[in-house]
Formats: sequence, structure tokens, C-alpha cells
Amino acid sequence: MAIELPAELVALLRDEQSLKLLATVDAEGTPHVVSKQSLGVDDHGKIYYLELLESSRTNRNLVRAVWFGGRISVFVRAGKASWQIKGRPVQAHVAGPVFQRAYVGIRERLGDVDLAAVWVIEPEELLDESWPTRRREEEAAHPHFIHLDRIRA
Repeated sequence: MAIELPAELVALLRDEQSLKLLATVDAEGTPHVVSKQSLGVDDHGKIYYLELLESSRTNRNLVRAVWFGGRISVFVRAGKASWQIKGRPVQAHVAGPVFQRAYVGIRERLGDVDLAAVWVIEPEELLDESWPTRRREEEAAHPHFIHLDRIRA
């Protein structure tokens, strides 16, 4: 089931300076993680990814995920904010108005490049991976995992 992304995360996905990673898996379950600045979010809260290379590992893994119900993961980081989004690729635009807008936009940004597909990813799970949040969660879940030198009498 799709979830709504918080405004802070939407801003990070739209920020060209944010680090954006896309993780997929191949047929053997081997992870493939790559930096993809062409990840973004549309006005409906769905994540999109512009794939420039038809035969890339990422593109092949996304096709497999659509066929076999696989999941992907997107990681976004800027400053102290870190988020992981788990979801499913649900559509690939290879023609039509969505593709055409993306094609014109990517060529304006990068010059003489091709566009293989505009992937639509439906977010299903969201994890705040920032250090303060993760520390609070771990300390609450495992209060006895503290180093003895941090315990005060």
C-alpha cells in the first residue's frame, strides 16, 4: 500500500544537491546500489527515476521487479537528514507525455543524452535513518546495550 511522503523528504528528493541512491536486486538476489541524481518525486507523491541507459543493470533489475513483484529501496541524504524509502516500481513510461516532458528536461540539463524510461516507484515504507532518530530508537529498544563506561551512578 502506498504511503505519503513527508514534506521534508519531498524537498530532499527535489533538491539537486541531495545524495540519492537506488538499490535493486538481480535474478540471483544480488544487490545493486547506484547513485542516481535523476530520482525525484512528482506532485502525487510517487517517486520517479529517469533511466538513461536501456541496457543498464538498474533498468534490467527494475523490469524484473515489475514482472515478479520485487521491491526496491531509495536512500536520500542531505546534511543530517537521512531517509530510506522502500517501494515497488509500478510503471515505466517509454513514450507519451510523461516521457516527452522528462526527455526534454533531461536534455536541457545534461545535453545530448538518451532517455530509456521514466520509472514510477510507489513508496510503501519509510524509515528515518538519521543518527539522532536511530540512536533514540535503539536506546529505547535495547536499553541494556549501553557501554559500561557511559553508565553513571
